[in-house]
Amino acid sequence: MYAVRLWSTRHARGLAFFYRQFESLLVRLDGVARAIGYRRLETPVAAVERAVKGFLFDCQMCGQCVLSSTGMSCPMNCPKNLRNGPCGGVRADGHCEVKPHMRCVWVEAFEGSQRIPGGVVAMQALQHAADQRLKGSSSWLRVAREQAALPARAAP
Repeated sequence: MYAVRLWSTRHARGLAFFYRQFESLLVRLDGVARAIGYRRLETPVAAVERAVKGFLFDCQMCGQCVLSSTGMSCPMNCPKNLRNGPCGGVRADGHCEVKPHMRCVWVEAFEGSQRIPGGVVAMQALQHAADQRLKGSSSWLRVAREQAALPARAAP
């Protein structure tokens, strides 16, 4: 899993592009999701999300995914669960002080964010502490529902 996680940050640009397209599709399917019921969809969608994101990013299913803001590196893989940057213990070689065999999640995040247009700027956004009530839930459905509820943007 760790090797795939590193692969994902190296290919952050393509994965971010794919995710933007996928999110757009989910937003367009909001009417269908509402007809079926978001609560009814939660279990099967969360299972698929856990499998896909678990494989690619070693996702911890926090329910508040910030992969697109962290260079496709899941901050919940940090042994200290830091969501806003590295601790003071990053070793000179970029490895974690808690798990010396693992590269710091935030070193990976910075490198991945450099591959995504606007990624370094997105990484500077403050991430709130994880709401533990959302653990195990689908962030895909939550984001799609929130995006679909936004007022339509005026065409330029």
